[in-house]
Amino acid sequence: MLFNSIEFAIFLPIVFFLYWFVINKNLKAQNLLVLISSYIFYGWWDWRFLSLIIFSSFTDYSVGIALSKEKNSTKRKLLLLTSIFVNIGFLGFFKYWNFFAESFADAFTLFGNNFEPDRLNIILPVGISFYTFQTLSYSIDVYRRKVEPTKDIIAFFSFVSFFPQLVAGPIERATNLLPQFYIKRQFDYKKAVDGMRQILWGLFKKMVIADNCAGFVNDFFANSADYSGSALLLGAIFFAFQIYCDFSGYSDIAIGTARLLGFNLMRNFAFPYFSRDIAEFWRRWHISLSSWFRDYLYIPLGGNRVSKLWNYRNLLIVFFITGLWHGASWSFVVWGLYHGFFLVGEKLLFGRGIKSLTSPFLRAVYVLPVVLIGWVIFRAESLTLAMSYLEVMLNPFNENSAGFSMAVQEVLTPFTIFTLALGSLSFFAPRKPTVGKMLTRQTGFTLDFARLIYVTLAIFFGAVIVLQSNFSPFLYFRF
Repeated sequence: MLFNSIEFAIFLPIVFFLYWFVINKNLKAQNLLVLISSYIFYGWWDWRFLSLIIFSSFTDYSVGIALSKEKNSTKRKLLLLTSIFVNIGFLGFFKYWNFFAESFADAFTLFGNNFEPDRLNIILPVGISFYTFQTLSYSIDVYRRKVEPTKDIIAFFSFVSFFPQLVAGPIERATNLLPQFYIKRQFDYKKAVDGMRQILWGLFKKMVIADNCAGFVNDFFANSADYSGSALLLGAIFFAFQIYCDFSGYSDIAIGTARLLGFNLMRNFAFPYFSRDIAEFWRRWHISLSSWFRDYLYIPLGGNRVSKLWNYRNLLIVFFITGLWHGASWSFVVWGLYHGFFLVGEKLLFGRGIKSLTSPFLRAVYVLPVVLIGWVIFRAESLTLAMSYLEVMLNPFNENSAGFSMAVQEVLTPFTIFTLALGSLSFFAPRKPTVGKMLTRQTGFTLDFARLIYVTLAIFFGAVIVLQSNFSPFLYFRF
């Protein structure tokens, strides 16, 4: 079920009504409703994949119970390995089987041997990369004795399958989300209003900004040979808007929906395009994933508590896997390593005093081009197409005024200008709340009235843009 669908617009009010007005006095019944609703939400795509999430949940629930009773360190490790094997095994089979088989065959071909692997017709279950990491983190935290294992199977299954963030995050930890299923929840009008506001803003970013950019981005990347370098740069900028508004829009809807039900989810984006270096970008972009890799991979590898050489190795391992997590393609692997090498470069340079000599403005100017080039690698269908795109985009002598003029005429319409302005507002507006207060003092409007005017205008223009734009699914459903 999609957030931006008629089905969800019917589904959510029904769940909300039952949750707060029918079974609001019974915590177990509320948790059971969350679980049933989550399975309906997930099974809407393909009910057969419910067996995967149920089996994964049962495995980690059982491992948690067993770990609470087991004192022997060797047996505890075996229990943890069972959880890792099941979760990573499912993820590896459904997401990476064909990728590794074909890569293995290509390696044989390099040595003059012909090897044709059996390619399986495997459908990737939606959200498997997200809920696998969520349930796996529970087993690891129980093993580390950071979390008390739960005996409430309904609460645990609800934690794993919680529908607001099930298919595209944020990737929650048991330390934050699971305890919220134990506490009786009271309806909070202010919290519900904030949740609705965040849902509307997320839908607006997705359906108005991201989807409106998507058509232009698809054209630029599918027909890059027809455009000049400056036009392709415009395409990369549009994709930067698209992927941010698409993914952060999903996170906004997820966080807002959870608030409607009395839950608090972690923040997933913190104005990443304002970062002063690539390390900061990854502290602000997809925070739930980057912090997961930090806590469950980077630190166990030794983090920065080892020699510099081993620290650089750890960073490259983490970003190799970060790229691979996003998809079974060498483009994603190269994109991950691309960011990893910049992080190593920053450690080498900034760690030797250059950081203190470089202004935040100059460092920010360096970050955006690096991120844009990375987005081209991320978006292109293959490494070959990415290199062709970048070759034209970065070549100042490969300018075609006709190609740029055609791109401008197609792209910079009044509607897309308005769309990009709203996209920019999504980066700037929440950063400086004092600006809004200053404007209300100057105009005499109350802050709520000013927000009402803005939302009214946004919905009006947004409806016009939605009517002439094409629907597209959330980008991170692919991962």
